[in-house]
Amino acid sequence: MSEASAGERRRDAARSRELLLRAAIELFAERGFDRTTIREIGERAGVDPALIARYYGGKTQLYLATVQAEHGDATPADLLDEERLAGLLDRFEQRGPGPAFQSVVLPSDDSAVEDAVRAHLHRRLVDPLRERLEREGLDRPQLRAELAVAAFTGVVLARSGGGMPELAAADPAEVRALLHDLLAATAGTA
Repeated sequence: MSEASAGERRRDAARSRELLLRAAIELFAERGFDRTTIREIGERAGVDPALIARYYGGKTQLYLATVQAEHGDATPADLLDEERLAGLLDRFEQRGPGPAFQSVVLPSDDSAVEDAVRAHLHRRLVDPLRERLEREGLDRPQLRAELAVAAFTGVVLARSGGGMPELAAADPAEVRALLHDLLAATAGTA
């Protein structure tokens, strides 16, 4: 194999990864995680959908890569930040809850995937809130942060699932205000 061929393959692999990531970002935004298939991502990207497993490990890991690509490495604001809460709720209204939220209540068959999803959830939601609660000197900040994130997750899942009709039909601004109060009380900052 020539050096030029190996270099071309690396460029093609990088290009295929990028095309898959862009296609996934678009489709997850349009349809949400559950209603997007691996096949559709491959078709939109113009590459073999089997490359998702090769480059990302699977649909869930690709989803996590899209979140990372959209939000970067910066530590996000915590859930008590009203702008952050509003942004998350708006995103879930449009896309539905992704695998990170579902992992809180439904364990995965693949422990590596489950570990990656839970690490993502902690990095994006639990850790920023725990750090705030530590700065405020509250006792048991990890437990308080996990309780608040569990409450948030439950509301998001119940709202999207429709099992609680009043919650599902409620005005998003009203839900946001009530949820903020609930989270502040759960975290011990109210």
